[in-house]
Amino acid sequence: MNTKIFFVLLALLLASFSLAGQGTFSGGLQLNGNFFQRDTTIGAAGTPQYDNLLYGGEGWLNLNYSISGFDFGLRFDMYQNSNLPNPLDAYTGQGIGYWSIKKKVQKLGITVGHFYDQIGSGVIFRAYEERPLAIDNAILGMHLTYDLTEDWQIKAFTGRQKNPFGANGFIIGNYKPIIKGLALEGYIAVKDKVTLVPGVGVVNRTLDQESMDLIVADINTYAPVDSFIPKYNVYAISVYNTLTVGDFSWYVEGAFKTNEAILGGDGILIDRNGTNLYSSLSYSRKGLGITLQGKRTENFSFRTSPAEILNNGVINFLPTMTRQNTKRLAARYNAAFQELGELGFQADVLFKVSKKISGLVNFSNVTDLEGTLLYREVFTEAKFSRFGPWVLNAGVQYQQYNQEIFEGKPGVPLVESVVPQLEFTYKFPDKKKSLRTEWQYQYTKQDFGQWLYGLLEFNIAPNWSFSASDMINIVPKKSNKKEHFYSFATSYTKKANKFTLSYVKQVEGIICTGGVCRFEPAFNGAKVTINSRF
Repeated sequence: MNTKIFFVLLALLLASFSLAGQGTFSGGLQLNGNFFQRDTTIGAAGTPQYDNLLYGGEGWLNLNYSISGFDFGLRFDMYQNSNLPNPLDAYTGQGIGYWSIKKKVQKLGITVGHFYDQIGSGVIFRAYEERPLAIDNAILGMHLTYDLTEDWQIKAFTGRQKNPFGANGFIIGNYKPIIKGLALEGYIAVKDKVTLVPGVGVVNRTLDQESMDLIVADINTYAPVDSFIPKYNVYAISVYNTLTVGDFSWYVEGAFKTNEAILGGDGILIDRNGTNLYSSLSYSRKGLGITLQGKRTENFSFRTSPAEILNNGVINFLPTMTRQNTKRLAARYNAAFQELGELGFQADVLFKVSKKISGLVNFSNVTDLEGTLLYREVFTEAKFSRFGPWVLNAGVQYQQYNQEIFEGKPGVPLVESVVPQLEFTYKFPDKKKSLRTEWQYQYTKQDFGQWLYGLLEFNIAPNWSFSASDMINIVPKKSNKKEHFYSFATSYTKKANKFTLSYVKQVEGIICTGGVCRFEPAFNGAKVTINSRF
């Protein structure tokens, strides 16, 4: 829809509703500004921002309006010389990144425009937004739900996935293939403390002619032994259930995808079906929580077209069987899910010895289907709190990381690292001020070598925060000197507004969220962010 026409229609619609009564407005604003300072010693060079532009930024303005049972949503997206879509390039564009109109008519829920949703755990379908990774997989179309009973609901949707970074410079593009889905979910109380939450879903993707022509042209260049006839339609089905018995909860989901053209490991298209099996068993009671997870994935690449790569055009979501680390050095090496083949297990134990002492132990192991190790981690942490005005966290991580697979660096050895870490927080008597410090050390003989990280943070509630940190390559493997990667930051919060200013010098690396990862080049410069809610 033309942007001007949409705004006119929306204004007329809101004006007509305003005659009937006063509605409710809400929203939020997020602005990021990055000022780049060239530094060839750390690799902060060779991109448009460092060589010429010197600035890049992004902004999102959300508006929500509710009246007479209608919910309207609108988001304006803006990118200026941004390296968020592509870390090695600059993108400029703006437009309506999201709009929706929702209405519940008795048992029928209606949504037109953009929508986010998922089926089961997301293995066959997940439309979501993850701004730090430049992911916005919203579907533009129609989404319906119907409440069969209080405990059972059916939903159906159809549309096209958003292509957020179109070459035309406006955030209004969509991939051409059509996506359709249907799911039935319910709740069954078997008896006291025994429940079932079953579900089944199916998703279909139909290729457009242009996408099919590109696939056929590619296949026609192959040797006869590698050729096949591609299909316009692919179907993915998932069956899932959560069984709860007292303190135990067991989730299991099995998914199957019919044959289609997918991009194989050697860079050519292959005709394969896909399978995914995921299960999670948890036990929870006072002072103890145990979770065991396992996943087997084979050829489960599911995209708007096999021509799409990296995080582009992904229809589903396959979480990795690894812990989401947050500390700076512990999070340097993260495992991205391997859609062509992965076997992963994870165990997580949370315990509480007393009101003052608690901790956790985590183990994860990921291999390919031939048994080659991709990632292994052992992590343990203890927390000591309520000892007067201070809190102490102490932990250690052991990690093995296949840099050749995850980062595409041929011939490099498996990275093995040990990261001890310590965090100390002291609260001053007036309870408005606090001082926090972090110390981490990474011992490894591979990649960049050994690192030492220290952070000091001073907070004055509820408004101010100041921090300074340094990450030192104390035993470097890629340079002849000990390189410092320091940062200084301050933030000010006033009611619903938060302003942050920082100077950052950052080493290159992989940034991950929930197993979805992207490469971040070295950064040197200043960052400004503004967040507001209303």
